Amino acid sequence: MNIDPIVVSEFSETVLAVPPLARRADYSLDPDQNRKLIAHIEAGGVRTLLYGGNANLYHVAVSEYRELLDMLAELAGPHTRVIPAIGPDYGKMLDQSRILAQTDYRTAMILPLAGFTTSQGVADGLRRLVDVAGMPFTLYIKSEGYIDVDTLAALVDEGTLLAVKYAIVRADPADDGYLRRLLECVPASKVVSGMGERPALIHTRDFGLASWTTGSGCIAPHAVMALLRAAKDGRMDEGKALHDHFLPLETLRDDISLIRVLHDAVTLSGIADMGPILPLLSASPDASLPVIAREARRLLAFDEVVSKQR
Repeated sequence: MNIDPIVVSEFSETVLAVPPLARRADYSLDPDQNRKLIAHIEAGGVRTLLYGGNANLYHVAVSEYRELLDMLAELAGPHTRVIPAIGPDYGKMLDQSRILAQTDYRTAMILPLAGFTTSQGVADGLRRLVDVAGMPFTLYIKSEGYIDVDTLAALVDEGTLLAVKYAIVRADPADDGYLRRLLECVPASKVVSGMGERPALIHTRDFGLASWTTGSGCIAPHAVMALLRAAKDGRMDEGKALHDHFLPLETLRDDISLIRVLHDAVTLSGIADMGPILPLLSASPDASLPVIAREARRLLAFDEVVSKQR
């Protein structure tokens, strides 16, 4: 695992893969299968792994957290940055921050909590957690009500926040007043699109965001890195052609479950066996598994084609 101090340019140099987490039948962590998936992602040139929602860290036990951190640090290559998530509630974040303080990790992502929060309360909590963990955090935003723009900008300015994962869904991602207000106060180099490939080209082209988080890119890392390079270079026709290959699986994730479909798609693709998904979630509906398998294997086959062209 890369333990060098984080520089902002990292967020523009690679997509942030958000992998599922492999577990054995008894729900214990499975290092061997997680190693297979990480190696596959790294082989495509992705250099940041973000373990959050797709890894179902919402439901991970604090008692397992140190084991999880140690496993990921060991499995990732020396040039791969690993960003674990904490939360979403304050008590869990406090306990996890104390554990993070004992490690070589450089940042962690705050999982969003729906309800029971105020903008000022979030800010006060994050400041205390940074003092406990001894590192700045990455904030995951999924709703406008979680934190107001001015408060968020102040947290970035003072160094409490290293980066922002922006994931407020819009009917038209090009029409986003909150994001435009945010970018008036926070450098685009510190903001990552957090909704996979669907809005990625608009967010990088029209808003100048650093990069994006990817679930489907865990299956097709060569293709998603080619998409990032095309977007950064302004080669939008090439980018659109690459982008279209991600949409069938992304549509299944949108329609059924972002987390559950990706978990099953990695297994059904043959890359690695993710095992059971940690409760309180469950596997994708049986009726959907054949189409998930078809699209996962199709995307993996496309990635193999891209890998031979690079």
